[in-house]
Amino acid sequence: MLRDMILASSNYPFMNILWSMLIFMGFIMWFWLAVMCFSDIFRRHDTGGFVKALWIIAIIFFPLFGVLLYLLVEHNGIAERSAKVVEAQQAVFDQQVREAAGTAGPAGEIAAAQKLLDAGTISQADFDALKAKALSA
Repeated sequence: MLRDMILASSNYPFMNILWSMLIFMGFIMWFWLAVMCFSDIFRRHDTGGFVKALWIIAIIFFPLFGVLLYLLVEHNGIAERSAKVVEAQQAVFDQQVREAAGTAGPAGEIAAAQKLLDAGTISQADFDALKAKALSA
């Protein structure tokens, strides 16, 4: 058993392990870039289906060349589309925070009651009662 382990370690020196790790990391990086390119291709609205199909074929049949070519040709567009997505997500998050923060506390209850009063759903006496309840809580 020990003899087999010694033979196996002598047949696989450190440089082979290092080279294998570099190849594996290169594959992981290429895979990440390919996924990023595919997501950008499908997210685009400025190109038609034929151009998208050509890019996908280029990336599938010429993996390294296709990804690098897409990154060279579309580098500005990728950044702009990513920035737009981040801005849209931030706007949705900010709106949700504003809605959650606006309904809490007496001010939110009074504002809701004011909207009901303005819509004619409640009377002035009901509004005054809701306002008094909100301020006393």
